[in-house]
Amino acid sequence: MDISTPPARQADKPLRVLFIARNRDESMHRKVSLLSEQGDIAIRYIFPTEYRDELAAYRNSAVRIEGVECAPVPLAGPQADPHRVMYRSFGFGMRRFRPHIVHVEEEPDSLAALQVALARKLLAPHSLLLLNTWQNIDRRKNALVKAVIRFSLFESNAVLCANSTAIEILRRWGYTRPAPLIPPVGVDTRLFHPAVRQRQDKGLVNILYLGRFVPEKGIDLLIAAVATLIHKTGEGESSGNIRLMLVGNGPELDHLKQQVITEGIGQYVQFRAAMPSTGVAELLRQTDILVLPSRTAGKWKEQFGRVLIEAMASKVAVLGSSSGAIPEVIGDAGRIFREGDTNDLADNLADLIRSPDARMKLSERGYVRVIQHYTQERIAAQTVTFYRNIIQTADRRGFI
Repeated sequence: MDISTPPARQADKPLRVLFIARNRDESMHRKVSLLSEQGDIAIRYIFPTEYRDELAAYRNSAVRIEGVECAPVPLAGPQADPHRVMYRSFGFGMRRFRPHIVHVEEEPDSLAALQVALARKLLAPHSLLLLNTWQNIDRRKNALVKAVIRFSLFESNAVLCANSTAIEILRRWGYTRPAPLIPPVGVDTRLFHPAVRQRQDKGLVNILYLGRFVPEKGIDLLIAAVATLIHKTGEGESSGNIRLMLVGNGPELDHLKQQVITEGIGQYVQFRAAMPSTGVAELLRQTDILVLPSRTAGKWKEQFGRVLIEAMASKVAVLGSSSGAIPEVIGDAGRIFREGDTNDLADNLADLIRSPDARMKLSERGYVRVIQHYTQERIAAQTVTFYRNIIQTADRRGFI
C-alpha cells in the first residue's frame, strides 16, 4: 500500500503507537509495559541500546517486554545532552508499522524531536505526532534552535508537559494545540514502597539527598543547614542525633567533601556513589527525611524532582525548596522552604527532627498523593486516555 494512504483505524483494530524515549532503567520501561496493557494498543518501542549520564551507565539491548515490539537503537551525539543527541535510525520502522500515533518523549527544541518529526512527515504523514517537554524557563535561543522549535511544534499535534510552567511557556510561544499536564515519569510502586523500619539506632534521624552533585542542586545549603543544627546542640538543642547521607556523583563532590570538613561535621555525614534503582529503594526505606534543596540558576530550575515521588512512595517525609516544580509535585504532602535560604531550611529540618509525629503525618500524606497522581499505573492510564481522546478528535475532523 502506498504510504500516502491514511492508516485508518477500525473499531476492531488496535491503536498502533510508535513510542520513542531515552528510557534507561526498569522503572522507565515498566511504563511502556503498562501502556500496552491499557486495552487495544499495539506498541513499537524505540529506546537506546546504551545510555550514559552524569550518574551512571545503562545497557538496554537485552530488554524485552511482553506484548511490545522492542527495538533498541544506538544513540549518536552527547548522550547526556537532551538537545543534541539523536537516534541512529532513519525511519524507526514507520513504513512497516504504520502508526496512528508517534509519541516521542523529546523536547521541541531537540535534534531528536526534529529527526522524528521529519521521519514521520515523510513516512507516516497521516499519523499524529506527540512530543514532551519539561522546560520551565524560557531561555534565550539562537536562530537555529528557534527554527527547530518552529518546525517541531508546527508538525506536532500535542505536547505533553511535565509541569504547569511548561504549558505557560508553550502558550507564550503561540502554541494552541493540546498541552496536557501529564508527566513522562511515574514511580514504580513494586520497587518503591513503604517498609517497617527496624533499626537499632532508633534515636537517629537519617536525612538523605539523592542526585547530581552540581551547584544548582543546593547541596551546599543542606550541609550548612545541618551544620547549624549540629552546632546548636551545645546550646540546648537536641539536633545532634543526625546522619546526613549524600548519594550521587558530579563535579562538586570534592568541594562538598571539603565543606563538610570545614564545617566540622565529618562524623555526621556520609558520601555514597550513585546507585541503581534497587539500591535507592532500599536506602529510602532506611530514611526519615528526604531533602531536595535545589536553587534556580540562570538557565535551570527544578523541572520535577523524580526522587520526591520515589521518597513519598516509600513513606518518607519530604522537604524541598521553592525552586521550579518542587512545590507543585509536593503539594500539601511535604515541607517547602525558601530556595537559597539556609536558615529556613535549618528551621524546617529542626521541626521535623524533633517531631516524629510530624514526619509520620507528612509521610502518610505523601504516600496518598503518589498513589493518586504519580504511580506508573496512573501516568500510563492518563497517557492512554489522552491517546484515545486525540485520536477520536482527529477521526471526527478527518485527519486520519
